[in-house]
Parts: sequence; C-alpha cells; structure tokens
Amino acid sequence: MDTGTELRHLRYFVAVAEELNFRRAAERVHIDQTPLSRTIRDLEKKWGVVLFERSSRKLVLTPSGEKLLEEARKLFVRLRRIKRVVREIDARHREPLRIGVADGIAQPKLAECFSSWRALASNIPLEITEMRAAELVTALRREEVDVGFSFGVPDDSVIVQEVAWSYPLVALLPPEHELATREVLAVSELLAFPMIACDLVRLPGLRLQMDAVRRQYAESPVIAGEARTLAGYVTRVATGLGAGVADAGHMAALRRTDVVVVPLAESIHITTCVLHKRQSLGVHDVLQRFLVHARTLR
Repeated sequence: MDTGTELRHLRYFVAVAEELNFRRAAERVHIDQTPLSRTIRDLEKKWGVVLFERSSRKLVLTPSGEKLLEEARKLFVRLRRIKRVVREIDARHREPLRIGVADGIAQPKLAECFSSWRALASNIPLEITEMRAAELVTALRREEVDVGFSFGVPDDSVIVQEVAWSYPLVALLPPEHELATREVLAVSELLAFPMIACDLVRLPGLRLQMDAVRRQYAESPVIAGEARTLAGYVTRVATGLGAGVADAGHMAALRRTDVVVVPLAESIHITTCVLHKRQSLGVHDVLQRFLVHARTLR
C-alpha cells in the first residue's frame, strides 16, 4: 500500500463495494455521501485505476474493483488477527470470545454452556450477538465472530459445523386439539393433521431437520403455514392454525400455557450445532477449549 493511502480509504471502498450504493454505504460508515464519494475518487486517482463503473441507474465494480475488494477483505481479516494475537499476549486486555447465536436459540443447555464456561475461564469475556443463520455464516467467514450456535446452515467449505447437543422432539398442540389429551403420540398420528413449518430462509437448519422427520413418517404432510421465528411458530400453534413440533429444551424455556406439549413415542431429537471457521493452521487455543467444552453438553 502506498503511503498516501490510508486504511480509511479501503474501509470506505469496502462499504461502497458491498452496498453498491453510495447512500447506504455512507450510512454504514457514518459519514456524508459527498466526502465518501470524494474519498473513492481520491483512491482511484492515487492508484490510477477505475474501481467502479458509474451510471445514473447503478454502480458496478470493475475487474480492478473486484480484485481490490477481495484483497481488502483479506487485509482487514489479517489486521483483526494481528490485533487478537497482540491482545492475547497482554493478559490485562484480553479479547472476548465472540459468539453468534442464530435461529433465536434459547435452550437451557445454551445458557448452561455459557455460564459453566465463565466459571472455567473467568478471565475471558463473552461477547454474544443474536443473528440470523445467513448472517452467522457471513460473520464466521469474515471472522467477525469466533464461534456460533445454530440448528444448522447450508454446507459451506469454509464453515465447520458439529453437533453440540440435542433435545427430544415433542408435539405442540392447541389446547382444544383432539390429540391434546393424549399422554404420548406417534409421529404418524400427529402428521395426519395440518402442520406449521419453519421458513427455509430464516430457519434453514430447523426446517431441514423437521422436513426429514416429515418425509420419514408421512408421504404427503399438509403444511398449514410457515413461521420466521420460533416465537411465531409457537404462536401459530397456540392460535389453532396447525399442529407443530419443537425441541423439549425450548418448550421448557418458553413455558407457554396456551400450548400443550405431548411426548412422542419415537426417539427423535433436534440437533443444535456449534460452528466455526475452518483454519489451515488450526483454531486458536481459547476457541479450541470452548469447542471441547460445548461438546461436553451432548
């Protein structure tokens, strides 16, 4: 990088390149649109390249711009790694373990995982951020979080996902449902009624796990509606829009009185995964310790 180019130039460039819109990029980096545009033109002038094709209708990266975006992302990842290494050497200013929690997970085992880890590693702060599954994948790839929890994400060569723990699958029914008085249910009995499903984009792992159960026990189950969140899923069941299934951990945490929880005759479990970015040199020591700790809760 030449001495006339600052990290600020590259940070602003990445924002514009990812948003492909100066207004949104300016809001993202918290400056006015005019100085942001001026900074990008200054960068192009200093380097003697054209980074964007501009028109009145859209902004498009040139091949040079695409390459700079790729390299700038690598640079910022490297800078974050350097910062982490330096701070780990200084025990007085230790970096937190950054954890992303997707899918609205609120299981007792998640809280147990965090609280018992704090007892084991009290000198390492936890920084917990809630996000969607797709956002978790992006955050892991960019090393904005160190580890994540989800019901599962689509296969990604960069992301490692392993079983952290599981809970038994249970049936969810509105109180007036004809099966609500049963002490135990066969899955095939439950699937004979219209079911609530999870949105594939918002809750991909949970949807895929539930779809696998439906395919195994019913030829053509009727889907009465889809929910984007676990809270919305349970609310739809409570409203009487359809029957549902959930993991026993979440139902213990929610303690809803307007939904009847019935155990299933079959031993079926919903899996919660722990995820991290694949590293060619292996994960750092703190993360490795946390991964081992999380797997002890299975």
